[in-house]
Amino acid sequence: MASNYNKAELTGVGRWVNEFEETAIALILGAMLVITFINVVLRFAFNSGLIWGLDAVANLFAWLVIFGASYAIKTTSHLGVDAVTNLFSPPIRRVLALIAGALCVLFAVLLMKGAWDAWANFANLPQTTGRWFPTGFEEMRRSSFRGYLTDNGIPMVEWLRWLEPLINYDESYEKFPMVVLRFILPFGVALILFRFIQAFVRVWTGVSTSLIVSHEAEDDVENVRHVNAGD
Repeated sequence: MASNYNKAELTGVGRWVNEFEETAIALILGAMLVITFINVVLRFAFNSGLIWGLDAVANLFAWLVIFGASYAIKTTSHLGVDAVTNLFSPPIRRVLALIAGALCVLFAVLLMKGAWDAWANFANLPQTTGRWFPTGFEEMRRSSFRGYLTDNGIPMVEWLRWLEPLINYDESYEKFPMVVLRFILPFGVALILFRFIQAFVRVWTGVSTSLIVSHEAEDDVENVRHVNAGD
């Protein structure tokens, strides 16, 4: 089944988010490649290496996974199991797709609460109260602030020094601040929520008949079958 993704459908915010994700994914992949290549050259040619290289690549990979999860929703690249839904008529399949879309949006909302709570204290901001849904914000104490925490390996970069008076009480960061490394959690989950809402609207308006459908694995199996059969 062909992908439901069509760049011509993108307008306004959707187009901007799409271009931003594509650019971010390309830059992250490029940075990972450059750091890894330099480390390999230093290791085998000079018996040296970037001490912080592994930490940087690991964090970049985490950013890549979250950006990729969001982008794959838009491009309908996530694998979908439709063996059961295909047993029903198109109108019922549409209703099931809408139910699945609503559940995905609800899941993203719950995930957003957890992502904010995991990042907030690193930015000296309050976490939310409530077990499932946010009911407010916690009362902040000085002991709750964790804006001073840094990664042990990645060095600080000069163009982020403006964070020091905002987050670290004018103290200098010696290493890369965790508030930046963890920012991908609320930001990335917000993108995922946005993509799920987009997918739900596509089904609601009739642009798409399913939420997330990709048959890449099925197509690959079929291709292998033809090769093995000598077709």
